[in-house]
Amino acid sequence: MNLKKKIIPAIIAKNQDELEEKIKKVADFVDIIQLDFMDGKFVPNNSIDFDFKLPDTKCKFESHLMINDPEKWIDNHASKVDTILIHYESINDPMAIIYQVKDNNKKVGFVLNPETSISKIENYLNYLDQVLIMTVNPGFYGSPFLPDMIEKISDLRKFKPELNIEVDGGVVPDTIGLVDRAGANMFVSGSYIVKSNNVRESIINLKRIVE
Repeated sequence: MNLKKKIIPAIIAKNQDELEEKIKKVADFVDIIQLDFMDGKFVPNNSIDFDFKLPDTKCKFESHLMINDPEKWIDNHASKVDTILIHYESINDPMAIIYQVKDNNKKVGFVLNPETSISKIENYLNYLDQVLIMTVNPGFYGSPFLPDMIEKISDLRKFKPELNIEVDGGVVPDTIGLVDRAGANMFVSGSYIVKSNNVRESIINLKRIVE
């Protein structure tokens, strides 16, 4: 199976205006945009913790839920996005939340913090559309890349060759080749893309390394 490689900008926003401005900045250059939701509890920061609206674009949206009550978020907002990525560490009942997302006709993925082993999610992999491996401690733009996560990506790829494996955290030209060779095919980059003065060029720089 030939998995498509995707470069995905990640957006953190404090209010609706900032959200729209950042989406507009990247939307012409990518197929997928990741929206980072933070409640100030699961991680120490807040982002998109308001009743958000998304502008019309050709992009698909995936929500990365760094929050303590993902079930409630899904009830309130699932209709707005295409894929819902939930931290395994925040889940009470993994199968129940998978069905909750699928009942909303959305794709579902689990997210693993650096300390969480892939063995925790092995029983659920056949039900998931993707797995996101954090290559930083979550909750901030610009956190340092954790090279120890390379082995985790490569173990998951061996275990599940046809799975969409996404990485998020410290993905820049110096690190994207490492996670690509380890087996990731979806690459989330926050500050490197979103804070760039030339978004198109930054995305091309990353694409060139993995293609």
